[in-house]
Amino acid sequence: MLVLSRKKNESIVIDDKITIIIVDVRGDKVRLGIDAPKDVTVHRQEIFEAIQSVEPESAEPEKESKPAKKGRSKAAPKNADKNASQKKTKKELIADA
Repeated sequence: MLVLSRKKNESIVIDDKITIIIVDVRGDKVRLGIDAPKDVTVHRQEIFEAIQSVEPESAEPEKESKPAKKGRSKAAPKNADKNASQKKTKKELIADA
């Protein structure tokens, strides 16, 4: 693990794509600003772990879905409501944390 010291308004650059800025330091809390490309997901550790526990198959690459054609809609599967109630969304996991 690389350990760095930074002061307020200083930053760290990772792979020329991700910039982490120290926004504020208050007591034992540090506020970070993270500037990353849209294809890079950024989560707090506890959220990341919650997502992994709910979606263990997420280790496999996600398949891209084709956009729906205008004027056509597919009917939802019969058990769609049942499956939706059993799985928490990422937003729900974040709200629970």
